This record gives sequence, structure tokens and C-alpha cells, in this order.
Amino acid sequence: MSLPDPRIDSYINKSAPFAQPILRHIRRLVHKACPEVEETLKWGFPHFDYKGVMISMAAFKSHCTLNIWKAILIQGIAPVDEGDSAMGQFGRITNITDLPDDDTLLVYFREAKRLNDENIKVPQKPKDSAVKELSVPECLVEALKENPLAAETWDKFAYSHRKEYINWINEAKTEATRDKRLNTTIEWLAEGKTQMWKYAK
Repeated sequence: MSLPDPRIDSYINKSAPFAQPILRHIRRLVHKACPEVEETLKWGFPHFDYKGVMISMAAFKSHCTLNIWKAILIQGIAPVDEGDSAMGQFGRITNITDLPDDDTLLVYFREAKRLNDENIKVPQKPKDSAVKELSVPECLVEALKENPLAAETWDKFAYSHRKEYINWINEAKTEATRDKRLNTTIEWLAEGKTQMWKYAK
């Protein structure tokens, strides 16, 4: 049996009250399925490694997520909708009942262990020869013109980092929220930060 990582204990204890039983439940089942698993913290989230990354979980303000790294190879796990803003294969988890039952999760976790045992890789998607053009909101275009420091960071950023900011602004439900996110975007860009900088450890 591997030793628990005290950083994971701290992460769970600092999570919202609704999230704590969910995270503890997932953690217990992961250890039951793979007693040799090693706990660690990557990108600010709890990870469970066994001969490579195997499973991760995270808690946010109003939901949790569970991610099985080779889920695409595991029968029974539905493909993730790329338009879903929640990470992981099980959507936004707000209660233990949002997860599959224990027996099903154990099957998934043991299969994830087997895949790592046998060093089975997830097939790589062929790369598009042409990078898709990003549609930058007009409000962001204008704001970047007003802040050279933010514009400089924007110009240097990779496609993925730009897309994170664009999606964040476009997903705002109200104009007030959009304006707030736009101001924060310019502030963070001026500081050279990605949209997910808080989770980069």
C-alpha cells in the first residue's frame, strides 16, 4: 500500500464542503483498485500515478471533476464533448451520486491500471496541416490596442493560450460578466499570465 501524500489531504481539506466527500470517495476507490498507486500534486490538482499518469481529480467552486487519462481506451466511458467546459469524462460532479457506482468505477480504474501495466498508449490524433483561425472578439481587439504590454504578451502566446482567453470571454452569460472578464484578461496579459495561471504549479 502506497503512502498518502499530505498535500492531497491539505487540498481536500481546503476544498468546498460539498467537494470533500466526493474527493475522498474517489481517492479511496483509486487505492482500492490500485494499491501501488502513488499520490502527487500536478498543475495544482491531485493526481494518482502508476507507471505514468493514471487518474486525476479536482475541486472547483461549484463542482468537481474526475479524469481517467486513457479513458478513450476503456469500454463503457462515453467520449467527452469537446464543447463541455468541465474537465474529465464525467462532467460536473456536485454529489457522489453524479459518479458511476463503485463497482463500475473500480472496473474503470483497474482497466486504467492494466493499460499502464502493459504500456498501451493512446493513439495520437493526426495534426491538422493548417491551424484553425481564431475569431477574436472585437472588444478584445480594441482592448489590446489600448494596452501595448498586454498586446505584446498576446502576440507571443501560443494558439492554445489565446483560445483559453477567447472562450472565457465568449462564455460570459451577461455583458457585465463579459466586461469584467475582458478587464481581467487585459490585466493578466499585461502581467504575462495565461488564463489558467492559478493552476500552473
